[in-house]
Amino acid sequence: MMSVMCGYIYPPRVFKKGVFWAMSDTIKSPDQATVNRLQRIAGQVHGVAKMIEEDRYCIDVLTQLAAVKSALGKVEGAVLKKHAACCVSEAIASGDEAEQREKFNELIELIGKRK
Repeated sequence: MMSVMCGYIYPPRVFKKGVFWAMSDTIKSPDQATVNRLQRIAGQVHGVAKMIEEDRYCIDVLTQLAAVKSALGKVEGAVLKKHAACCVSEAIASGDEAEQREKFNELIELIGKRK
């Protein structure tokens, strides 16, 4: 089944919760956006390693490390948001108290590790 928009034919992109009609190749799944962000972070880390090899000024290195930590924090937030929107909400909707308790305890444990 194809969708026609603005005279172009677009194939559907199927995700866990249904079908998403892609309007262009630049529209990506949230998971792909997270993978892309992690690849950029990997490039930043490689750049920091090169800075250290070149004995660059410490403040410049620390500035880049802070940027890497910030970027990782954003990825962590995106993954946590996805977890809450999918896994936790499904546990709540299921009505299964054991599953709800398990998801809640996972979140509490994760928050404890972040400190």
